[in-house]
Amino acid sequence: MKSEQLTAIHNFADFCVALRVAGFSVGGGNDEGIFSLNRFYGDAVVAHTGDPETDPWEWRIRAVTECHDLAFGKFFFRKSGWISREWMPCFIVVRRGTASCEELYEEGRLSHLEKEIFCSITARGTAALHDIKADIGCSKAVASRFDTALTSLQDKLLMMICGEQQKLSKSGEPYGWPSTCFCTPERFFGPSLSDEVAGLASEEARDRITEQILRINPAADQKKISRFIGG
Repeated sequence: MKSEQLTAIHNFADFCVALRVAGFSVGGGNDEGIFSLNRFYGDAVVAHTGDPETDPWEWRIRAVTECHDLAFGKFFFRKSGWISREWMPCFIVVRRGTASCEELYEEGRLSHLEKEIFCSITARGTAALHDIKADIGCSKAVASRFDTALTSLQDKLLMMICGEQQKLSKSGEPYGWPSTCFCTPERFFGPSLSDEVAGLASEEARDRITEQILRINPAADQKKISRFIGG
């Protein structure tokens, strides 16, 4: 796969095609020395216009609700990013392997708050941000650590963004601004994801990601590549 296959992005459909070609991308304009699809955006692509075809801010929710092979979340450098279904097993193997939430917690790789958030999400299947906070009792003391824990869970690929949802009144009517919804990659992509993760060695996965990075950005620095891959 060569970087020449990545062509100008003029709309949402172009973005989805390009992401599948690249496999993954840092979100936003700063590619962190690795890769971002932003540099392929045409002049018509402008953020915060509200146009679902040309506003990349709208694409974060549109992609995960309309496509079943594109994941979005704070995956890289604790900031937003994209991973296609093809590459998700490789990143999961490197970041957390086949370890369960309980095993990660016992190994000290997961905080108590992270475990509580994860359990809220898995119990609900898909959980809106306001529901997660209600489940764990998000006091002022917890609130100061909540965003960090939420980001850490995405970095470990234990959860991802999967849509938006409004709060419901007592009568069942939606109200207010929509909250971000989260689920696990396994729920989003299906049980076959776990099978692929179990059959993949960490070093093999790391090598495959490195090779792909160098295909789409031959100038990428090895130290930055290592930070990007994580684990």
